[in-house]
Amino acid sequence: MKTGQTLFQFTAKDEREVILRTPKWEDLDDLLEFINALIDENVDIFLTKKVTRHQEAEWLGRQLADMEKGQLIRIVADINGNVIANSQLQLLNGVSSHVGYINIGIRQQYRNIGIGTQILNTLITHAKKVGLKLLILSVFSTNEHARYVYEKVGFRECGRIPQRIFKNDQYIDEIVMVKTLT
Repeated sequence: MKTGQTLFQFTAKDEREVILRTPKWEDLDDLLEFINALIDENVDIFLTKKVTRHQEAEWLGRQLADMEKGQLIRIVADINGNVIANSQLQLLNGVSSHVGYINIGIRQQYRNIGIGTQILNTLITHAKKVGLKLLILSVFSTNEHARYVYEKVGFRECGRIPQRIFKNDQYIDEIVMVKTLT
């Protein structure tokens, strides 16, 4: 996939126009602000410390390289030129070359307006195009809204790792979910 390539456009439930596209190098500062906003919000992700611009630049460089090699599909949601969501479909290899692993994050003020569902549907479409047969994701057991969205697009819980996460002085289960593609 080419960087900055528009994949889909739609109107969110709040009437804002959303562009789903691949990231590009010029998104660096938006992506840095995005991840640090999620960390400030204490959202259910594995990162807990803010990221520096240097760290984000190294990460983005690896992501863009993996996209060019066809090992990764990454989609950002863009509203008015600003990245407000970030997602990926990591293509596995070897005996798991039929499997993809999904991650998704959305800034707080853009949740519950259909963006997550549309990103997931777009990732699923691309997974089918590249011949994947199984999609996997994991979610904190405390993230009920995300689980609802995942189930809505066809993921089902297949396992649980008890107390996998220790965050905010509590143990949280990690739920593994799968979707079989036909």
